[in-house]
Amino acid sequence: MAASPTLLYSEEEIQHSVRGLGRAISRDYSGSAPVLISVLKGGAIFLSDLMRSVDLPLRVDFMSISKYGDGQGSGVVRILKDLDHDIGDERVIVVEDIIDTGLTLSYLLTTLWARNPSSVEVCTLLDKSVRRIAPLEIRYRGFDCPDRFVVGYGLDYEERYRNFPFILAMPGRRPGEPWPSLEPFLHGPPPRET
Repeated sequence: MAASPTLLYSEEEIQHSVRGLGRAISRDYSGSAPVLISVLKGGAIFLSDLMRSVDLPLRVDFMSISKYGDGQGSGVVRILKDLDHDIGDERVIVVEDIIDTGLTLSYLLTTLWARNPSSVEVCTLLDKSVRRIAPLEIRYRGFDCPDRFVVGYGLDYEERYRNFPFILAMPGRRPGEPWPSLEPFLHGPPPRET
């Protein structure tokens, strides 16, 4: 019998972390109005909760990017949807749901710096630092994520299950082997392993 997904972060743990990140941003950017930039689609749920935890007159903007290439992290990044507004002289915070190799984010940061903001910082819910290739400075991080495929809270499996309010770690599998169904978790997470 195939292994089942396990609960990695509960809804309560995620919301506690998001509120803490919001308080830190509110403190660090006191007296200013930062721009939060999220990369669609996965980051939208985290951004939605995070911005409600920040007590500043912020604004938000979105980008959508596509990665293509050899699938090993060395492909090219293409911008599919660009920002709606100029960020020149703005204090920018890039809001990511998860960072792993850092290659895509490194490209994005280079692109944003070329637009002359006054500062650019990174806020991520999950930092899969064990997979990092590109050196990055991450000012705000929610959790140091293990090297597992994760689903929920904006993170998808085949474009589905982003709506889980919790995050599941998927079991290991052999290439070509399907993962178990996630349908049973639409009404709640599995119990946490002890």
